[in-house]
Amino acid sequence: MKNNTKTTMLPSLLAIIFSFLSLNANAVSSSEAAVGPMIDNAIAGDHRSPNNKARDSQRHPKETLMFFGIKPGMNVLEILPGGGWYTEILAPALKDQGQLTVASFGANNPSDYMRNVHNKYIAKLKADPDVYGKVNAEVFEDEGYLTEVASGSQDMVLTFRNSHNWIRYGGIEQAYKSFNRVLKKGGVLGVVQHRAAPAADVETAAEQGYVPEAYLIRLAESMGFRLMAQSEINANAKDTKDHSKGVWSLPPSFREKDNNREKYTAIGETDRMTLRFVKL
Repeated sequence: MKNNTKTTMLPSLLAIIFSFLSLNANAVSSSEAAVGPMIDNAIAGDHRSPNNKARDSQRHPKETLMFFGIKPGMNVLEILPGGGWYTEILAPALKDQGQLTVASFGANNPSDYMRNVHNKYIAKLKADPDVYGKVNAEVFEDEGYLTEVASGSQDMVLTFRNSHNWIRYGGIEQAYKSFNRVLKKGGVLGVVQHRAAPAADVETAAEQGYVPEAYLIRLAESMGFRLMAQSEINANAKDTKDHSKGVWSLPPSFREKDNNREKYTAIGETDRMTLRFVKL
């Protein structure tokens, strides 16, 4: 009798397990299926500035965010958003399911330039509460890095074209260490950065806005990350990386003004590495 009971229970137990696995697989599939429309709607939003929309073909926001693995319900931290190019996409995408936190320069930053960038950015958020009302704003550096962001609180940290400045002015190791601290175990660090020639000197390249890819990978991995994937989404083979004003010669900066403008327009925006790391 006992043997018959066990034999009868086994198929039932297996059926429950398979049903559970199927439900979870469907939930994951449903979540992934929602990502594309979530990003598409944010990119198409009327809240985005025309100048920012015009750069979509160069910055590839949908492909980049999907490569990083963003999903509804995530806690995402954007590092030094500048004027808010990616915030315009991340904020509405995460508004209903998830949480966007931004780490900007802060209203008390000693640099007039950085303070003004921050104040203009915060004013942008406050001017459109329907889109940005749920965004948490923190200070990136204030006697330490991300001091007001709790350890292990984030599913994803994103930094777009910032790393060269931490090499130029100091803090690159501390910045990446703080990214590791605030991420949950298994959380994702997504990095987009102007890419130097492989043999370039790190400090010399950084002065021009570029960073060698191998150097940045080694740095991140020394801070407790593992490189999971590299993408050429933002690559640009036309970028010769020898411009007199570095990355700022190219669009959208055009720091040389009308000098070589047609040439730089034909090149387009910089050659960029796109890296996905995971916190060990």
